[in-house]
Amino acid sequence: MSNKDSNMHNRALLIAFHFPPQSGSSGIQRSLSFSRHLPASGWEPMVLTAKANVYEAQNPSQLASIPANLTVRRAFALDAKRHLGWRGRYLNASALPDRWITWSLGAIPAGLSMIRAQRPRLIWSTFPIATAHLIGLALHRLTGLPWVADFRDPMLQPAYPTHKGQRRMYAWIEQQTIRRCQKAVFTTQGAMDSYRERFPDIRADKFVVIENGYEEDAFGPVPAGTAPAAAPDRPLVLVHSGLLYDTGRDPSAFLEALARLKAAGVIAPGSLRIVLRAPGNIPAVSALIDKYGVADIAAAAAPVPYREALTEMACADGLLLFQGTPFNNQIPAKVYEYFRARKPIFGLVDLQGETARVLGAAGFGDVAFIDDAGEIAAALERFLGHLRAGNAHVAPLELVERSSRAHRARQLAAVFDSVVSK
Repeated sequence: MSNKDSNMHNRALLIAFHFPPQSGSSGIQRSLSFSRHLPASGWEPMVLTAKANVYEAQNPSQLASIPANLTVRRAFALDAKRHLGWRGRYLNASALPDRWITWSLGAIPAGLSMIRAQRPRLIWSTFPIATAHLIGLALHRLTGLPWVADFRDPMLQPAYPTHKGQRRMYAWIEQQTIRRCQKAVFTTQGAMDSYRERFPDIRADKFVVIENGYEEDAFGPVPAGTAPAAAPDRPLVLVHSGLLYDTGRDPSAFLEALARLKAAGVIAPGSLRIVLRAPGNIPAVSALIDKYGVADIAAAAAPVPYREALTEMACADGLLLFQGTPFNNQIPAKVYEYFRARKPIFGLVDLQGETARVLGAAGFGDVAFIDDAGEIAAALERFLGHLRAGNAHVAPLELVERSSRAHRARQLAAVFDSVVSK
């Protein structure tokens, strides 16, 4: 049977709040890429999402990335903060389990209609919008279709949710989802292990890891497998692309390390340039740079279009990665774009976290604890030496291929196959 023929039978209903033209969440790329690449593995996706008016931030240009033949149903939804509140204030009861609970009112009947008309063989829903799993649970109970729940990150975390009512609701949805779904998918080994520990009575093979990845179409040809020695007459350029936070991705210790190396004469404005691209609060990050006296080396830069940001990564001498202790069970999606750019990586991480584990498994040894300026200074000096010598590590081609979103879709298709074959 050809893929085309089998697709007529192997349909999957994908429930995803984050979908074009929504902007501002990395989750959009996971949902979109699965919808694009699943057909190559014999699965025809249909997407159940929300009407665009519910999205606070939109990027209409993303609509061009949706496959022309993809069925997309956009159900009624409101944002409690924007549509049911007053000046940003709203009743907690209108936002349980989240601000988009009204999506379920439109999505459940819309999903039932799609299931009756299209006869999918299974349901897939994706968190971190908890309402998506609530919709998946309802459709699973009403139709009996197998259900694959994509958690990405743990629902319940030590510091989130903070509101007691929301936390109780999250706990109930999480329990129902874990016990009723056929497979639970996570993006990191640590997140999956935490669920295996919390649900010891559930068979271990119910839990699966499918990491995030990069989209090949956004890149040009694969760069060569070596990092050439930098010319001595130009500054090395290191780039971090993405948000920085006060907690978990605080660049303060890194900037202090730069100040120490500058004072010791190890680096100078003519030898190194640091670009902190789209860090979020640019004035706050710029103030930190000024505080440590490294404005002649480092700069907070405004956001640029996605492809331009990827080009900047590919042209840099090295790439910076910030991921501290609060995010130990998470891996920033940019890691896989960094792998694809095939540039040396300097990791500012918690050495016990998932990001450090993934970097280590990929052969990247230039890492330091994100909050230790002394450790960062020593490790950064070594890293710069590797760059100057041209012997810094880059991702091998096999890792690059495994990190593509096309490969992740093949992994998800294999999960779907295992579910419907039972």
